Amino acid sequence: QVQLVESGGGLVQPGGSLRLSCVASGSIFSINAMGWYRQAPGKQRELVADITSGGSTNYADSVKGRFAISRDYAKYTVYLQMNSLKPEDTAVYYCNADITRRSPYYRADYWGQGTQVTVSS
Repeated sequence: QVQLVESGGGLVQPGGSLRLSCVASGSIFSINAMGWYRQAPGKQRELVADITSGGSTNYADSVKGRFAISRDYAKYTVYLQMNSLKPEDTAVYYCNADITRRSPYYRADYWGQGTQVTVSS
């Protein structure tokens, strides 16, 4: 069994910052790419940022220069530092990871349960 658990969401004023964390646990052999997606009410889920096993990063245009994704490989953890937050960043943020699990070896996409981020004064 493999699980992703997010934390760090909450209510913040415009211009503020939040740091999201996502920890993977379970029968893990290796983790390939990890990323963050978000879904606002009435909208489709969209990629916010992702990071490969080699450390290459990719960002949505709307968050470039404000958000930073990083990983702690030893802890199976991915972070999303969000600065200069705007009301339009309000959404449920989901962690995603491409994981190869052990015994049997099986590669699949996994999702966390989501964490709410609300940017409002």
